[in-house]
Amino acid sequence: MFDVPRTAGGHPRLVLGVLGALILGGAVWGGIATAVAPKTDVELATERADAPPRPPVVVVQDLPQLAARLDREAASGRFMGAVLVAKGDKVLFRQVYGKANYEQNQPLALGSRFRLASISKQFTATAILKLQDEGKLNVSDPVCKWIQPCPQAWAPMRISHLLSHTSGIPDLMARPGWGMRRTTPATLDELTEDSKRFGLQFEPGAKVRYDNAGFNLAAAIVEKASGKPFQTYMRETFFKPLGMKDSGLDLDGGDHGVIMGYANFPGGLAAQPNANTSIVAGAGAVYSTLDDLLVWQRALHRGGLLTPASYQQMLADHAPADTKPNERSHPRRDWGFGIFANRLGDQVRPSFQDRQIYHTGSWGGFRNLMLYQPDADVTVIVLSNNYHLRDQVFLISQQAMAEALGHEFPTTLAR
Repeated sequence: MFDVPRTAGGHPRLVLGVLGALILGGAVWGGIATAVAPKTDVELATERADAPPRPPVVVVQDLPQLAARLDREAASGRFMGAVLVAKGDKVLFRQVYGKANYEQNQPLALGSRFRLASISKQFTATAILKLQDEGKLNVSDPVCKWIQPCPQAWAPMRISHLLSHTSGIPDLMARPGWGMRRTTPATLDELTEDSKRFGLQFEPGAKVRYDNAGFNLAAAIVEKASGKPFQTYMRETFFKPLGMKDSGLDLDGGDHGVIMGYANFPGGLAAQPNANTSIVAGAGAVYSTLDDLLVWQRALHRGGLLTPASYQQMLADHAPADTKPNERSHPRRDWGFGIFANRLGDQVRPSFQDRQIYHTGSWGGFRNLMLYQPDADVTVIVLSNNYHLRDQVFLISQQAMAEALGHEFPTTLAR
């Protein structure tokens, strides 16, 4: 299922709910996948001339502690997925482990496409803020200015509430009939009408509660403000100009070259072919690759996408002032627009205290975490096509961040 906060602090709790149809089968764990060959000069020359320069997509293992640990975990079947670490313009680590499809014996590649799940929220938030920079809307606009007809209870609700999980609209998984809705394709208009049927859980802005439905409504507002279908706006505004040719939105249930997601069950590793990301169009439908995400991180955090004012709005803490300052001994995270910030290194041992900007993602057989440490300009991306590797993905992300920052290498999660 999708990311739901464990508490008001720490990283989001990830809850296993109703999954789609399962294709059970014995899976033989693979070792390290072979690397994609670097592009030739001719291939590079044929790519978009206006796209930002990109590093060659080759295996890099300049973090020896991380490399040794991942080799061990992959060999023992405890990790499958892809990891990238970059500091500044230098890639420190890039490698993949396991298979893209175990039933077809297809190894993962450095350019494999993963479902991002809730990491997608920052793309939707950036789209809203980009439209704000263009003067087409403002995050302080009433939601009812853009969604018509509009429930009376929504009158105090602003676009900013949708992006910061403070709208009060019940999350998709908190609604009756979620199991059926989970597997039934939907359009953005249908999702909007679904949300209108339910009363608010609290007055907009009064509380913070993780909410995928708010981002579906934000995607609908992107369509109305831009005059374009959501996926068209995202492609023309972000993916195409940035040269993110392996990224897009899966709103039609098509193949899109995305690898298979899996889950651990008593009978073994089970494929999860029924992703149905149409029901999380604005909250979790983006697919991408390690290096496309590196391009995105650079553009977003280095000022290539938003004005400084809008970027600071994205990173600001929008949770109500009375939100608990601590939970389970960890400091409360900042609730930004489609993104969080916290000292995640406090949740591993040995600990470290650097502030990290991040988001997790879990859906349809995938478990992901993308981090950015602004002071040292460090990006860490961990993508796994196994839903049940939550703790592994988190520990790997903090080991990668710690080694890139020169800290002592963490070995365990803090319990």
